[in-house]
Amino acid sequence: MTALTLSTSAAPGLRADAIVIGVAKGAGSPSGDLVLAPGAETVDQAYDGKLAGILETLGASGAEGEVTKLPAPAGFKAPLVLAVGLGPQPEKDASYDAEALRRAAGVAARALAGTKKAAFALPLADAADAAAVGEGALLGAYSFDTYKNNGKDAEARDAKAPLADVVLLGGNPRDKAYKAAVERATTVCEELNRARDLVNTPPNDLDPAAFAALAQEAAKEHGLKVQVLDEKALAKGGYGGILGVGSGSASAPRLVKLTYTSAKAKKHLALVGKGITYDSGGISLKPAGHNETMKCDMSGAAAVFAAVVAAARLGLEVNITGWLALAENMPSGSATRPGDVLRMFSGKTVEVLNTDAEGRLVLADALWAASQEKPDAIVDVATLTGAMVLALGSRTFGVMANDDAFRSAVSEAAGEAGEEAWPMPMPEHLRKGMDSPVADIANMGERMGGGLVAGLFLQEFVGDGITWAHLDIAGPAFNEQGPFGYTPKGGTGSAVRTLVRIAERAASGDLG
Repeated sequence: MTALTLSTSAAPGLRADAIVIGVAKGAGSPSGDLVLAPGAETVDQAYDGKLAGILETLGASGAEGEVTKLPAPAGFKAPLVLAVGLGPQPEKDASYDAEALRRAAGVAARALAGTKKAAFALPLADAADAAAVGEGALLGAYSFDTYKNNGKDAEARDAKAPLADVVLLGGNPRDKAYKAAVERATTVCEELNRARDLVNTPPNDLDPAAFAALAQEAAKEHGLKVQVLDEKALAKGGYGGILGVGSGSASAPRLVKLTYTSAKAKKHLALVGKGITYDSGGISLKPAGHNETMKCDMSGAAAVFAAVVAAARLGLEVNITGWLALAENMPSGSATRPGDVLRMFSGKTVEVLNTDAEGRLVLADALWAASQEKPDAIVDVATLTGAMVLALGSRTFGVMANDDAFRSAVSEAAGEAGEEAWPMPMPEHLRKGMDSPVADIANMGERMGGGLVAGLFLQEFVGDGITWAHLDIAGPAFNEQGPFGYTPKGGTGSAVRTLVRIAERAASGDLG
């Protein structure tokens, strides 16, 4: 992965392949003239104070995501200056928004693919800014090339390798706050990129057993306890939801429990992830054009996996249990049929009206398993419903909860982490639509408000008195369009940063 370091060196004397500076749309000018962002001063001096005008001549406007390249001035050890747009200039005495810095750094890192080292002279008012720029650069430099040209590295196949080294100018490497910010950014981004790799891995190589094996390897490396329930253990334990979803596949399901404990912990947080390694829809087969990207249906489990490992690496003072509900949803002679009734781990029975509403079935078993340990809070993460994509689009995930204060705290944590989230209601009148004449509940209800119906279903399997939130990441988990900001095409690692931030808030006693 790309290396991230701090330096107090001046831009002209630093040996690098490029110097990155920020530009913005002027706030005080009617014409919105381009302005240089803090950090670009020494570069501007080398252009005799005319850098803004030169960039405007080249067409730069300061718009978010815009990139303008020009040769470095005489005397610079780097041959290239790259100006990246930050969007509107902040109002007087205000700092640049952390997310604007992340996105600009991500755009610059993507634009510099194929180079080895870049110095980022973006605004660093404090350690938090350093963290934002560092995160953006590390996430923007991501690429997934495992399956290209027989696995040869980028140089061997004449492709552009990711930016190898990022140096943040203006941050003192001896300053404890800056050093901690960079270390945290590196850890979180490495684990987020681990989640991206998992989501991008094709389902013929990442079935439930393979996913479980990767979790076992990571647990051994980072000192986590791990327990894997295979199909025999699941049958013995009565996990009818996970078994029912996986019954049509040649690849048997798994339930993985990852446990991180801290000697100083006062809170216990449980994280539950939907891990459908491939979702065909089962007997309720998805139509053509809707199943090509269904390897991403394990994004929730990938996010939980990455977040637990990140918490362990960061040494957070909170106990965390991660539950990965892993299955492959396939049609076959042994698959669950519409009309079948499953007896869940909780003892409740569920009439399966649609086998493509399978994520809630595996989550139900995992939520009940997590509830047995009486954690202080449970957060589940899932690419659960197309309805949530229709409601919030492809970049925002929905947040539901059985406690308003907790829902607000989770939404705030997402915002602090730089992820777009929106609190959603759980209208009680929608519960009646899941009444079944033959079972305790059906896995489908009213079509309208389908994302909310799914949340109400899950709530049925949360233990009494336990605070719970549900993140439906169906929109942002997999980017089918072109890359933007620090977000690549394909797996995005959605919710990893939010989960880590929730864990940090739990450790500090500030979780609502």
